Formats: sequence, C-alpha cells, structure tokens
Amino acid sequence: MNDRSEPSLSLSAQSERLALIHEAFRLEWFTIGWMTVEAFVAIAAGLTASSLVLLAFGLDSVIELASAGVLMWRLSVELRYGQTFSEGAERVASRIGGTLLFLLATYVTAGAVWNLWERTGQEFSWPGFIVAVVAIPAMRYLAQRKIAIAQKIGSRALRADAIEAVTCGWLSFVVVITLAAQWLLGAWWIDSVGSLAIVWFLVKEGREAWSDDKCCC
Repeated sequence: MNDRSEPSLSLSAQSERLALIHEAFRLEWFTIGWMTVEAFVAIAAGLTASSLVLLAFGLDSVIELASAGVLMWRLSVELRYGQTFSEGAERVASRIGGTLLFLLATYVTAGAVWNLWERTGQEFSWPGFIVAVVAIPAMRYLAQRKIAIAQKIGSRALRADAIEAVTCGWLSFVVVITLAAQWLLGAWWIDSVGSLAIVWFLVKEGREAWSDDKCCC
C-alpha cells in the first residue's frame, strides 16, 4: 500500500486490509461476469413474456454491473493513494449506489402501477425462471462476503453494493414465486404485486447509502 496510507495502522492491519480489498476486487469481477449473463437472459425473457418482474430483475442486474464498476474505481483509489485518500471516492461511490437503488424503485413502482391499472399480466418464461433460481444462491454468497468485508474496512459504498446483491436475491425469489404462481394460477396481477414487494427495501437501503453516517458502526 502507498506510504501515504493511514500511519496509525500497524503493518499487519494494513496487510489484512489490503487482502480484504483484493478479495473485494475478485467478488466484483465475479459480479460483473454473472450479472452480464443474468441481465441478458432476464431482459430478453422479460420483453418476450411482457413481464415487469423479469424486466426489473434484468435492470437490477444492469445496475449491479454499474455499481461493480464504481466499486472497483473506489477500491483502486485506496490501493493507489491509501485509506485517507479514498474517503472522497467512498462518498461519491456510496451516493451513486444509492441513486441507482432509487431509480430502480421508481421504475418498478411506475411499471407495477401501470400494469395494475391496465390489468395486464405476464406469460411464463422458462429461461427467466431458471436464471432466477440459479441467482438465489449466487446472490446470497456475494451479499454475505461483501457485507463482511464492508464491515471490516468501514465502506458504505461496498455495503450499498452488497445490498444490491441482497435485493437481487430477493428479486430472484420474487421472480421464482411469481412465475410459478402465474404458471399454476394464471392470475394477471401476480407479476405487479410481486414487483411492488421489494420497493420498500430499495428505498430504505437507498436512503442509507445517501446518509452521512459512518458505515457499519
């Protein structure tokens, strides 16, 4: 790590922090790879089946791709200039993550209300169902590791990124349930109601990402 990093940290603490940052980089590369596949499959399936929940799922994957890129920038700043110099990047990255969560919540709410007003539903999609099933354990792993690292290095930005993985996991669960219910029951409103189920979570975590409170106190 650069000599301008926090002087109060011991060599062992600096080494541990450096190892955590490198692990965070690996997690972000994994995120980019999986989210590319997930976004392509979910958006294509959502457009084909006219499914809001699948489109939200796919757009959440695109947001996670953007968030992963922002996080890699924030971590690169710390590797180059040290922990103190990463504080400005931390604030910017955290607020970008929060803004992306707000945008997704707005889209899901508007789309769900419109579909309920128009009384339009979705068709069942096997590709969307399969990618959602696979995403549940993948997002659980990513979220747990990112939250653990965020707590250790005190990063709101990484925690916001982890919460987007949590949200993606919940969206995966919602997709599985709504598609299964649509296939079994044929209820037109299930897709929209399922989409609205995660809006409160998006807003809550978006506000937390925007707050000035120190992460993981």
